[in-house]
Amino acid sequence: MNVRALAAKAIYEVLEKGMSLSVALPEQQQHLENGKDKALLAELCYGVMRQLPQLDKCVSDCLAKPFKGKQRILHQLLIVGCYQLYFTRIPAHAAISETAEACRQLRFDGLVKVVNGVLRNIQRQDAALNTDSDTLRFNTPAWFIKRLQQAYPDSWQTIIEQSHQRPPMWLRNNRLSQSREDYLSALTTQEISAQAGPNPDSILLDGPKDVTQLPDFMQGAASVQDGAAQWAATLLAPAANELVLDACAAPGGKSCHLIELAPSINLVAVDFDEKRLARVQQNLDRLHLKAQVIHGDAADIDSWWQGQQFDRILLDAPCSATGVIRRHPDIKWLRKNNDIEELANLQRQIFDHCWQWLKPGGTLLYATCSILPQENSQQVEQFLARTPDAKLVPIAQQSNPEDIGWQILPGQDNMDGFYYARLVKAI
Repeated sequence: MNVRALAAKAIYEVLEKGMSLSVALPEQQQHLENGKDKALLAELCYGVMRQLPQLDKCVSDCLAKPFKGKQRILHQLLIVGCYQLYFTRIPAHAAISETAEACRQLRFDGLVKVVNGVLRNIQRQDAALNTDSDTLRFNTPAWFIKRLQQAYPDSWQTIIEQSHQRPPMWLRNNRLSQSREDYLSALTTQEISAQAGPNPDSILLDGPKDVTQLPDFMQGAASVQDGAAQWAATLLAPAANELVLDACAAPGGKSCHLIELAPSINLVAVDFDEKRLARVQQNLDRLHLKAQVIHGDAADIDSWWQGQQFDRILLDAPCSATGVIRRHPDIKWLRKNNDIEELANLQRQIFDHCWQWLKPGGTLLYATCSILPQENSQQVEQFLARTPDAKLVPIAQQSNPEDIGWQILPGQDNMDGFYYARLVKAI
């Protein structure tokens, strides 16, 4: 299969049908056997998502009339071709010829000359990509730029810049398997450069690696998890024999970390998405851990749990995921401005309901991978105002103890954007 044709298909699924790239890309990669081809496909898809407005403008300006209907996928194909010309080392003649051939594979033989002509025109013009608006300049939707400017007037441009960087690869050492120092030594033996991160279990690789190259990975020695996400289990700090709820558990990284920290806890891992819930069990199996995995709604615990209240609850709430754009650049184009209020309302419902199921004296850790105050500090502030028995406990890592929770911004200590607030229920 032609890699450019597969890239156009994946991008079409994201932009025209609203599918996540993390779903669309693997569906197309399964048509390839060669590892380099799979890597190129990922590079093309992720690269296009990072630079989409500029590439889209460049292609649109070179078309006499836009593609419509079934031909719309050819617009995505031209964007793939344009990305190659501007952002890769692929020779221009190869990029153009392979992209034109992709047009034929997509069964638009009569438009091969059009695709070829548009890309050759772009190559001849060799013009700088358009930056006439903030959306084009920053390759970011206008609504998101506005929200960042309001929330971070002095650093919004830095946040956008960091969100466009390629993410590093973090590992979480499984302390039940070996110490972090021992795993760092094992990595060194395999000539894999890495360093200890700020979290007691975190390891930052100098460069990404296939997990099959990592020592004893399939035997459960370590997991791939961003440094920011690893703070969840550490901050919740489960104690022996406690009943702990991971309220929105999929894909299970935080659930597994909680058990690694306190193997004797009774962990209940619940998620509303049944397909993603299967990954929780897969992660538990690889790490040889056990938990109660339940398909259910964290906003309606009564419908699936008739047991006691929980000693600790991790509420990693559904959110805009605006803190992990560098890892999932399609988020910029899948999210809409009105999604934020809808998500905040959902978070509020889950927050209030989970609190009812927390024991007096228990701890709830509210977390999101968002950087928007409406989902984070404002959400917690509103919760505290309506919940008399809730007390906010400052987190040591906060730069300002007076802040409501700990906001990690993209790129901070090489981590993704993340938010944490720790609350204790009065006895």
